[in-house]
Amino acid sequence: MAFYAGVLQERPPSGECPECLVALGLIQQTREQLVAIPPSLAGEVLTRPMEQAIDRERSTLAAVRAAMQRAEEVYRDSRRADGEQAVRVISDADVISTTLSAAVGSCRQELLTAQPGGGRPPELLGKALTSDLAALRRGVQQRTIYQHTIRSHGPTLAYTGRVSAAGAEVRTLDEVFDRLIVCDRKIAFVPDPAEERQQVALAIEHPGLIRYLVGIFEHAWERATPLPHSPGEQRPPLLTDDTRRAVLHLMVNGYTDETIAGRLGMSTRSVATHVRKTAEAFGSRSRAQLSYLIAKAGILDEDPPPPPSPLRVPTRAERDEGDSTARRP
Repeated sequence: MAFYAGVLQERPPSGECPECLVALGLIQQTREQLVAIPPSLAGEVLTRPMEQAIDRERSTLAAVRAAMQRAEEVYRDSRRADGEQAVRVISDADVISTTLSAAVGSCRQELLTAQPGGGRPPELLGKALTSDLAALRRGVQQRTIYQHTIRSHGPTLAYTGRVSAAGAEVRTLDEVFDRLIVCDRKIAFVPDPAEERQQVALAIEHPGLIRYLVGIFEHAWERATPLPHSPGEQRPPLLTDDTRRAVLHLMVNGYTDETIAGRLGMSTRSVATHVRKTAEAFGSRSRAQLSYLIAKAGILDEDPPPPPSPLRVPTRAERDEGDSTARRP
């Protein structure tokens, strides 16, 4: 601004006039001399086109919003006229992802999510983190249910730590009913059970169906165990006893290791490890015998008698009885 001050005092410094002063309109070149323009006038000339462009954009934005509002009214009236139950089928993974992102982006009050399948891929967590943190900054109350197995999955724990620090609540269950996302209790997304989960989803806007889904979520939430957020703690409690109890419950009911792994969000190797360690504790020599001994011990009962240890190891006589029972035709 020294050059500008010199022109004002009619003692311009030697050298070329800085281009920025010309670009701002503070200095104009006549045939004979440089002229200093008052900032108020120069600013008016410079900013008028910008303000006009902003006004045009605002008018366009208002027109788009009005058109979308009218289209929304026509859309809802048409669906009611057709007797539809406000359930839309969304196909293709990219379309599902875009639709979910738009719904979460418009969420203003509450976001409920249930995520089965154990730890999630890092690339999905990265995308979710950006939108979830933005929602939390808007004041959205977020609650998420995962499975117990994420307590040992580093990428998922890193994600839950970030969102918990921003105000989200996270809990875990041994088995989550299915994937669910509910935005402001106005729209819900669930997978189509008859199709591939990643390719077809259902967008639900019927108030009664949404209330039903929220009720399922709340019931699971009450039974779930909070996932504590502690910056100085590397890993939360693993709930090994609860996970093992869930594995044994499904095993006793005849499910294979592969099916158990899919339902509990863990690897078949982890399932086999839980079964093997229990068999070693019970001294069982077969899967059928182990199921009998577990049932006899009552460790899977809803209200079992208080045991002296997490698993009551049966006596030699009980093990022999279980072996002979398992061998009967």
